[in-house]
Amino acid sequence: MNSAPFLYHFSEDPDIALFVPRPVRVAAARGAGREWLNGPLVWAIDEWHSPMYLFPRECPRILLWPIESTTQADRERWFEATDARMIAYVEEAWDLQLRSTEVYRYLLPAPTFVYLGEIGHWVSREVVVPTRLDRLDDLTGRLAAAGVELRVVPSLLPLSGVWETTLHASGIRLRNALGWQQ
Repeated sequence: MNSAPFLYHFSEDPDIALFVPRPVRVAAARGAGREWLNGPLVWAIDEWHSPMYLFPRECPRILLWPIESTTQADRERWFEATDARMIAYVEEAWDLQLRSTEVYRYLLPAPTFVYLGEIGHWVSREVVVPTRLDRLDDLTGRLAAAGVELRVVPSLLPLSGVWETTLHASGIRLRNALGWQQ
C-alpha cells in the first residue's frame, strides 16, 4: 500500500460526513485484472493533480501538461506562450458558472488508499471519514495560483486530437461538451 501526503475529494456538497464506496456511474473498459475499478470505491486525487477538480462538477474540460516523453515540438506548439505547468480548456458556455461556483475540498486520510499509477488517482475500498473541509471560491484565481493557465474556447471539439500528441491529456465530463460524441 502506497501513501501520499495529501489526498482530496472535491464536491459541490459541503455536507459529506462519510465517503462510502460506490461503483462508477458510467463503467469504463478496463484492462484485464482491473475490472474492479468499476466496482464500489472511494476516489481521491493527489495534491499535484488536484487542479483538475477546481471546476463545477459537470463542467467539461480538457487539461494538458508535459510529461517526461513530451517532444520539443509538442512543448513548443502547446506551451510556447506560457510558463504554466498545466493548461485547462473550458467552453465559453461554462465560463460564468466556473467563475461563480464554490467547491468543497475534503482532505482524506491516506492509509486505506491505493495509488492507481495514473494521473494522481487513488482509491479505497473502505468507508473514509474526511479529516478537513475547505470551501473554495474564486476557482479561476486558484487555478492560476496552482500554475494552471485557463483558456476559454467556443468548443472543445477542435482539441479532440490532443490525445495524439506526446502531452498528457485528461478529458473530464466530455459527455457534457457541445457536440462531443467520441
